[in-house]
Amino acid sequence: MHELPLPVAASLITERLILKSPTVDDAATILDFRIATREHLQVWEPARSDAFYTLAAVESQLRDMLQQIRHQSAVHWLLHARQQQEQQGGAKIIGACNFTNIVRGAFQACHLGFSLAREYQGQGLMHEALQAAIVDIFNHHGLHRIMANYQPHNQRSGQLLSRLGFEREGLARAYLHINGAWADHVLTSLINPQQAGEQ
Repeated sequence: MHELPLPVAASLITERLILKSPTVDDAATILDFRIATREHLQVWEPARSDAFYTLAAVESQLRDMLQQIRHQSAVHWLLHARQQQEQQGGAKIIGACNFTNIVRGAFQACHLGFSLAREYQGQGLMHEALQAAIVDIFNHHGLHRIMANYQPHNQRSGQLLSRLGFEREGLARAYLHINGAWADHVLTSLINPQQAGEQ
């Protein structure tokens, strides 16, 4: 069991993606991603005020994210398309995945969240990103359990998590306040395969 994990990697590279740990220089591109996906993600997220979509808000939240990373209570990844970045030299964010609420001690677990721009869905990109990020969380950070929850009608997320090996553990009624209303969520988890047989 890894009580003192190694420093967070700056990036993970897959066949089609670069997963990059955020820095203070990413505020503008994070804001661009939020504005571009505002309508698309609205149904899956807590209600957001207009202030959420400002540079000042992103900079404040980014400082919180960086503090979480330093304290090893979260791991945040920004997703970039490799081909786009290599050909155009741009740093456009196409998605994000986050492992938050990391608890050590006897728990060794975290929560997974993810989002992807509408135009990049249906290509297996989030599956590719999460495969790499999950290996990092288990092997680099030594966690035992990843928990991921989704609304019952969010079939795309349910299918993705199932493909990744997450198992359904139950249904939580009125679990999170999403888009202005309390929403039920399916509870799933993935156990570190290297620790699955430990007693």
